[in-house]
Amino acid sequence: MQGFVRAADRLAVTCAVLAGALLTTAALLITWLVIWRSLGNSAYWELEAAIYMMVAACFLGSPYCLMTKGHVGVDLLTTYLPSAWARRFHLFVVWLGLAVCLYLAWKGWLLTHETFVKMERTGSIWNPLKWPLYATMPVGMLLTALQYVAELFRTTNTNASVGHQ
Repeated sequence: MQGFVRAADRLAVTCAVLAGALLTTAALLITWLVIWRSLGNSAYWELEAAIYMMVAACFLGSPYCLMTKGHVGVDLLTTYLPSAWARRFHLFVVWLGLAVCLYLAWKGWLLTHETFVKMERTGSIWNPLKWPLYATMPVGMLLTALQYVAELFRTTNTNASVGHQ
């Protein structure tokens, strides 16, 4: 179990580094776009490419956000509950988050598959394919679901060690 949790955490950190690189690239691209257009030049692909990168960064950064407790948590209620109930509630929230991530991954896969089969494009001047953008949703949600499983193992391990003291 500990090996799985460590591997999931390393994968989350790797995804966070990739998300950071995508966000940095998108910011540099938008900065360049503003300068380029202010000089009177036209540009047509840069903004859409930056949007693709920012969406991908959002989904790929999600597992790291969960691992570091950077997400919006439901912890106000747990501070007022007795510790046994707080652990149960935490497990419920983790299971619920896992279910939501798996559902979103499935729906994202269906959307990605549909746009891939139809070879749908955005309709802009650049006109990129839509499926690479949509593919970031099922990938990111599956990775977040994996992180939720690691959180389950982490929580179960913590509860088991608390019970043995």
